[in-house]
Amino acid sequence: MTESGEFESGSPYTALARKAIEAWVKERRELSTEEIKEEKKLLPEKAAAFVCLKKEGGLRGCIGTFQPTREDLAEEIVSNAISAACRDPRFPPVSEEELEDLDISVDVLGEPERVRDASQLDPRRYGVIVRRENRTGLLLPDLEGVDSVEEQLEIARNKAGISPREPIQVYRFTVERYH
Repeated sequence: MTESGEFESGSPYTALARKAIEAWVKERRELSTEEIKEEKKLLPEKAAAFVCLKKEGGLRGCIGTFQPTREDLAEEIVSNAISAACRDPRFPPVSEEELEDLDISVDVLGEPERVRDASQLDPRRYGVIVRRENRTGLLLPDLEGVDSVEEQLEIARNKAGISPREPIQVYRFTVERYH
């Protein structure tokens, strides 16, 4: 583990994500509970997670949940890894030829907390969730090109289809990022 609390390259989080992506892309199958039993022991807690893929420094896929949807973190990572590789509508599915070129990160989200005003936000430290009725937008923290709270909120609003004139509820969250 590094001083910042992140695992070195090849963390169990990213190793599991890679294993799930490879099984899906090569064999069109999800990993069985038996295949991930060791990871389930290591990651028994329920937590929301995002899996992001980069290729040659550019985004190649990123899908996640802002609330846990699976039995444990291991299953959450498996599900989101497959979705990032094959179900992100911004990109075609990852091909077998691309697998070795993918850089994978896993963000484990902390519990969201409601904020009263923008002074409680910091785009480097906190991700944001914006809500208006049944529309929700999320933006992870510490993203390249997002340097201000205003940019962060604008992007999250756009993702949710919420206009700048509409009032919103804003939540912040931290992440543990693994590479």
